[in-house]
Amino acid sequence: MTATLPPVPEPFQLPFHYGALHQIGIDWLVDPEPVRKLLAQQHPDLTAATFEDGRALVSLNYQLYFAQYAFGGGTTQEIEFNVIAFPTREGDRLPRLTYAQYVQGWDQTKLLGIARLHVVCDNPFAIRAGKELYAEPKHPGWFEVGLPSLNGPVGETWTVQCKAATIGPDDTLEQHPRPLLDITAELDGLTSAAANSAPITGYGTDPEGRLLAGPMNVYQPYRWYDLSSSEHSARTRLTVHAPDDSLGHGIRTLLGDGTPAVGAWTYQSPPVAAHNRPYYLPTGPRP
Repeated sequence: MTATLPPVPEPFQLPFHYGALHQIGIDWLVDPEPVRKLLAQQHPDLTAATFEDGRALVSLNYQLYFAQYAFGGGTTQEIEFNVIAFPTREGDRLPRLTYAQYVQGWDQTKLLGIARLHVVCDNPFAIRAGKELYAEPKHPGWFEVGLPSLNGPVGETWTVQCKAATIGPDDTLEQHPRPLLDITAELDGLTSAAANSAPITGYGTDPEGRLLAGPMNVYQPYRWYDLSSSEHSARTRLTVHAPDDSLGHGIRTLLGDGTPAVGAWTYQSPPVAAHNRPYYLPTGPRP
């Protein structure tokens, strides 16, 4: 049987090229049973991967990205809540890995991918693209953030506040003050390891129940921070403000209260130009 490719509806065009990407992900190893139940509801043809002590891996990642189009440019922010999973029919092809090996890119089959449970995004066009192209469970929200930046104070602390939103007339984002969740990652002073984990396979299940896989290439390594030691347990904090919201309920179901993160990973696009400090020129006649 010849496989067919999913359609690319107008006005979208693939691949989608990122002009710049700034991203942080936080990982937790958790009890696999709640993960399996939630995964079966949304992605019945995926199986949750297991790592140390048979635990499943859950990840939250925030992205800020820029894209250049024929008509100009646009920025997008989003948060993904994911389970690391693989297609059930392909389970016999997978290597047995620890969490550290997985996050540093040892799975060259790229079958270990992110099964998206919830995606919150501040760009209505990107929400539509995620749903129609990749079967992402994508919903509106908006963000207030503090990020490491060459244009800001020295440091490696990330803070992300995600708040509720709706899509109004003419595909405009209508922001609401209701907070959904807060994320903090204090990575200052830690040594990172280069993680060659791309391409990252993202899984979705469309309304007809078909399983989709969409790879994302990132052209430089990620930076991975090992947080498994107890001395790092306070470096990341996750606060759910809307526990009855579907995203909040899913997070609390899988993470419970106070589960420590085992790792964090970041990516920040390198600058392409710098406008330097000005200097004074002498004026008037030469002496």
